[in-house]
Amino acid sequence: MKLLQKSYPHLAAIAGFVLISLVYFYPVLQGKKMFQSDIAQYTGMAKEQNDFRLAEHAEPYWTNSAFGGMPTYQLGAQYPHDYIGKLDDMLRFLPRPADYLFLYFLGFYVLLMVLKTDPLKAFFGALAFGLSTYMIVILGVGHNAKAHAIAYMPMVIAGVLMVFKRRYIAGGLLTLFAAALEINANHFQMTYYLLLLLLPIVVYYFWKYIKAKEFKPLLTALGVFVVAGIVAIGTNAANLMATAEYTDFSMRGKSELTYNADGTKDNTTSAMKYDYITEYSYGLAESFNLIAPRLFGGGNGEELGPDSESYKYVISQGGSDAEAREFTTRLPIYWGQQPIVAAPAYIGAVVFFLFVLALFSDKRRIKWAFLAAAILSLLLSWGKNFPALTNFFIDHVPLYDKFRAVSSIQVILELCIPVLAIMGLQSFFKEEDKARQWKHLWQAGAVALGVIVLLFLGKGMFDFAGMRDDQLRGGEIGDTLLNIVKSDRKSLYSADLLRSGFLILLAFGALWLAHKDKLKQTVAVVVVGLIMVSDLFFIDKKYVKNDDRTFASALQIDQPFQPTEADMMILKDQSHYRVYDVFGRLEGRASYFHKAVGGYSAVRPRRMDQLFEYQIDKKLGEAMKSVDTATLALTRSVPVMDMLNIKYLIFQTNDGSSVPVTNPFAYGNAWFVDNVRTVASADAEMKALGETDLRKTAIVNKADVPGIQLPAPVAARDTVSSIKLDQYKSNYAKYTTSNDVRQLAVFSEMYYPKGWNAYIDGKLTPHFRANYVLRAMEIPAGKHTVEFKFEPEVVATGGTISLVSFLGAMLLLIGGVYVRRKKIASAIVVS
Repeated sequence: MKLLQKSYPHLAAIAGFVLISLVYFYPVLQGKKMFQSDIAQYTGMAKEQNDFRLAEHAEPYWTNSAFGGMPTYQLGAQYPHDYIGKLDDMLRFLPRPADYLFLYFLGFYVLLMVLKTDPLKAFFGALAFGLSTYMIVILGVGHNAKAHAIAYMPMVIAGVLMVFKRRYIAGGLLTLFAAALEINANHFQMTYYLLLLLLPIVVYYFWKYIKAKEFKPLLTALGVFVVAGIVAIGTNAANLMATAEYTDFSMRGKSELTYNADGTKDNTTSAMKYDYITEYSYGLAESFNLIAPRLFGGGNGEELGPDSESYKYVISQGGSDAEAREFTTRLPIYWGQQPIVAAPAYIGAVVFFLFVLALFSDKRRIKWAFLAAAILSLLLSWGKNFPALTNFFIDHVPLYDKFRAVSSIQVILELCIPVLAIMGLQSFFKEEDKARQWKHLWQAGAVALGVIVLLFLGKGMFDFAGMRDDQLRGGEIGDTLLNIVKSDRKSLYSADLLRSGFLILLAFGALWLAHKDKLKQTVAVVVVGLIMVSDLFFIDKKYVKNDDRTFASALQIDQPFQPTEADMMILKDQSHYRVYDVFGRLEGRASYFHKAVGGYSAVRPRRMDQLFEYQIDKKLGEAMKSVDTATLALTRSVPVMDMLNIKYLIFQTNDGSSVPVTNPFAYGNAWFVDNVRTVASADAEMKALGETDLRKTAIVNKADVPGIQLPAPVAARDTVSSIKLDQYKSNYAKYTTSNDVRQLAVFSEMYYPKGWNAYIDGKLTPHFRANYVLRAMEIPAGKHTVEFKFEPEVVATGGTISLVSFLGAMLLLIGGVYVRRKKIASAIVVS
């Protein structure tokens, strides 16, 4: 009975999280699914992989439908012995995206429990974290892996805090499983940011233990972390090892080229170019939208109501209400410094107020670790707007240059500030000295409202000019409209500051009434909690709605693309070839229907991307203007396109329809060459591609063929030689060859040495890279069967490690439970 009474508040909180998650995304109860743009693109990319699973009941680990061919390691590959993934499935039992919202709530609640927060305050704190605008918006656009990883962050922190508080068994087990789930979420950028968040916490406890000369508990804690970390990593070994293996071949790896596509020298020393890493950088002043959502105009598709000047302008020109509302959503109201912003990263005005309260009232020094992490994330989110710190991290901090969109590091801040906010609320009510309680309250109110007032008074410091204003300039109408847009920006700036100030006053008033004993603590907490959560709820619903544009039938979501006439015409060709969607190369649509040379991935193969940037895009630039010029351009060969076996190109006409254009020069699936041109560098390879007849000559980098003797040039072409593709699957290709003399064959398949094996008549045979991205191998004279099989050892090895590690985790869990029960039994006997 006592156990039930003790568990009741937590069970009630979890039930509340389930209910709120379902109600918030209530269309899922009608069987509908959320349309997420990124997930639609992913569906296109994963189509071939999913079809292979259904047909073969196996995992391909390779797809030929994206970027000419790439591993599926970051496309939802299913690894052997992924038991942590099954545990994750159990925790995410709700329909998507309610499952991620529930995880947000649950993880944060666990962290607040470890921080000894009352269940009611922790309940509202969890809601405030989960309903933070950024957390909801990433679900709206389909950043599911990011949301997944963020949701487990608080649990990992909770486990670390428990270990440092000498709860070694429970804390160690929580750290182990939470870390394993965090890694399994498969968003390494968020996991990397989690490590940055943990750094101040670890430094704080090191300082605390060393100052007190308590070395034994410090070493014990470190031992627990080592074991937990090794086992957590081990349970995810297959994914981690495969991803690490592929990274150097992806855009996240360092380029071998030393010059840019325009011929200038490339001085980049990081894995990715600086401009790419820092493209999404928060403006310094823009960061204040954390406490006033539309301070900088909100998002790119901001909806303005009938009170806006833009709406009134359309009505004055004879437009209807519907036309005016639609027009305002297409205006560049956002005037911050990022290219695209779906919504502001708003943490809540009341959350900010309570955060300030914690700085004054909470006596626990751990708050400074959370504050330090929040400040660090804010400074790093400024990216190119704070080059001194950003450059230092890119140049000197390991792995930092592997990730882009530095603005997303604010997730650390968006976790730490709500933690501190609830710590502030908790400490306020624990303060028994009324004078001190009042002092802390008015200090927090003065600071929070003072920031609002200063921003309001500083309105004149801004020109309210945005990056996209050039779209409106030019002519009398353009200038008039630009002035109207700036007027609306100013109105939003003022209105949201007033709104945030009003909410802070309401929360301040509730706490003041509690201080005066005019409100009971529970009532005051509920009032403040409702103000805090309602604030976030109504802002969130401006950007992620439950309407028909956001939710659709499951069939529509599961099949996000419908074939066009161009697709249908191309699909009549049953041979094996590639398709280039000229205007949609970096989208997943073409991959849904064809073996495409494009796709949608942040880890796309680097060398294939470079082929388009350095070779194809330049030569087809003029052809992209219309179908007529495209057809004209293809009256002559474009060698790099031809070697990639791009048989069809998809162009868009002026009316938006898609038209297929046939490339009659595509080389086919494989061919024999007469000559081999060896070069000494990647630069020389790339340059040679544009000046060589690739149908007759293969370009080979000497570094790619160590110990392999290349065939001599063919004196006279063997007119009867042939290579015929007999069988083709995602992870397998079979050819029949016939040639009178020993020759070099080039296969129009992506070269990837970490798993692809070549066999001639069943015997493993070396193959190597040619023409920068393709496979080549020597074919002896005669008739032979050539096979390529994708047999990645890393998956098998990683799977074995995952199995052993999971068994170790279960033994640790069983042992921990046994020791815990034994201690409880001993305590009962003693008492």
